[in-house]
Amino acid sequence: MLLNYQFHQPKHDQQKIPLVLIHGLFGSLSNLGAIARALYEKYPVIQLDVRNHGQSPHADEMNYDVMAQDILETLDHLNIQQFSVIGHSMGGKISMKLTELAADRLQQLVILDIAPYAYQENHHDQIFKALFAVKDANISSRKEATEIMHNYLTEEMVIQFLLKSFSKGQWLFNVDALFAHYHDILGWVDIKQWEKPTLFIRGAKSPYIGKDIYLNAIHSQFEKADIQTVDNAGHWLHAEQPDQVLNHIFKYLK
Repeated sequence: MLLNYQFHQPKHDQQKIPLVLIHGLFGSLSNLGAIARALYEKYPVIQLDVRNHGQSPHADEMNYDVMAQDILETLDHLNIQQFSVIGHSMGGKISMKLTELAADRLQQLVILDIAPYAYQENHHDQIFKALFAVKDANISSRKEATEIMHNYLTEEMVIQFLLKSFSKGQWLFNVDALFAHYHDILGWVDIKQWEKPTLFIRGAKSPYIGKDIYLNAIHSQFEKADIQTVDNAGHWLHAEQPDQVLNHIFKYLK
């Protein structure tokens, strides 16, 4: 599947390996925008909408194999052979899957606040209820959507994040497919150990890499994992503390 993308070339050094940025669940290519803007001063940067998100095509099938293949097909379309990846949450799992499918092409890997682990906790039950309620209401305005979502969600930041994908009375992401494959998105099949240095960045307030079982999963599959913690940040660490995140990324890319 050819994905919707934005490709930014730096003004000066265009010889560096491109960085591919992959967003998380319910997101779009704009979600890592602050990170992208800082990076494409020095690196070629490709921002993508993964399948069933943003302006990319919708499909009933959704798992990490096909989502990673989508990335490779899009890079092939752009004639990009060697690349590095920065992925957040679900996008981090897609990124990690690329170590299996494109080991000879993938150079550097940055994972934002997710482990290679089959999570059991459902963090999105209320979000799905809100999304379906808006979808079923047949409304057209963002104001109406916001009012409905307040019946299910209390965090204003989450509501505004989701509303970035509400356009002309419809969700840009494929709510039905995401709900049907939510178990696949939470899940994970262990991969062969990746031997290249890999940077994991976690939010200090986030539950996604907070337990020993998650850390063990990282070290068992990423031999040279470097795990850094961003203070005063949760799961959306790149939005809450972009300077800290970028500081870790630039140190790693050098």
